[in-house]
Amino acid sequence: MKFTVSSTQLLALMQSMGRVIAPKNPLQILENVLFQLEGNNLTLTASDSETTIRTTVEVAGEGDGKVACPQKLLTDTLKEFPEQPLTFSIDDQNFAMNIVSQNGSYAFVGVNGQEYPEMAQSIDEGAHTFFISAPILLDALNGTVFCTADDELRPVMNGVFFDLDEEKVTLVATDAHRLVRYTNSSVRTDEPCHFILPKKPANLLRQALAKEEGDVTVSFTDKNVRFVFGSTIIICRQIEGRFPNYNAVIPQQNNNKITVDRLTILNAAKRVAVFSNQGTGLIKLALGENTIHISAQDIDFSTSAEETLECSYEGEPMNIGFKAAFLIELLSAIQSQEVLIELSDPSRAGLILPFENKESEEIVMLLMPMLLND
Repeated sequence: MKFTVSSTQLLALMQSMGRVIAPKNPLQILENVLFQLEGNNLTLTASDSETTIRTTVEVAGEGDGKVACPQKLLTDTLKEFPEQPLTFSIDDQNFAMNIVSQNGSYAFVGVNGQEYPEMAQSIDEGAHTFFISAPILLDALNGTVFCTADDELRPVMNGVFFDLDEEKVTLVATDAHRLVRYTNSSVRTDEPCHFILPKKPANLLRQALAKEEGDVTVSFTDKNVRFVFGSTIIICRQIEGRFPNYNAVIPQQNNNKITVDRLTILNAAKRVAVFSNQGTGLIKLALGENTIHISAQDIDFSTSAEETLECSYEGEPMNIGFKAAFLIELLSAIQSQEVLIELSDPSRAGLILPFENKESEEIVMLLMPMLLND
């Protein structure tokens, strides 16, 4: 078994594979990447037993076969190569591997590829299937996955909820302190269906979709979800359980509305947050006639900061507190030039919305307030 491949192309693939491999896997062979050569097609597979990624690249190949290659060793080696062709030769008997570059050769031993666990590629015939363009799916994941939780007691909140019907697709993520609901009306299914995508494969998808322009085929059953795009397949086990009723927690009557430049309030919040209490991270927003007064203090260290911003404000004067890190993260995830902040009272969740949404999409972000002492 022998093949020649670009060093930079293989490095990018190996780094992508490395995001799947668990640091401490009970199956030692899963610390390797499976190389399978069929003619001029080289297929790479990596898995942590729950999430699997498989991608195919065209190479100059001789012979067929499979071998499991140490991911870290090969990735660390490839990082040091400038762009050049590398020739891999693998002994089919003892799986000794040899890499020949322009200036030298490197030898190590792989593992019998037949010992690598077979990972499911197919989905049952009764699976739900829909199509979504890669840029839309990427935007949806970028706008939601950061809001997922790390909660062992409520695992359903550790992923992104896909909720589909005949009119739209909705992605939702929440950690109980904040919530993001992304809706796109250009993606539809024949019948209502839903699943919860775990955080790890969601982040893996974000990385893999960065340069994709075509459609993604999404198929899912009660247990597994599969994404197919380009020459890549990602299949994972979905989170089982009932996702919270996200629409019920989004307040509808919000009489106090702020319109403000997004970067202005984002940068002000970042500056003021430096002076907030290190334990709570609380910043205070005092809303008045067309102004927002942002302030924070840490009594323990005798530090404080305040800024006053111009805005368009409709409503009664109000003081409300938010966790600075959460507010900054939500504002950073919005892409529009201006944001709309809707509030009802200081004890209820506030909504942060883009002033202008992209065509066919709607983004709603919810943030729970913090108690103010004054």
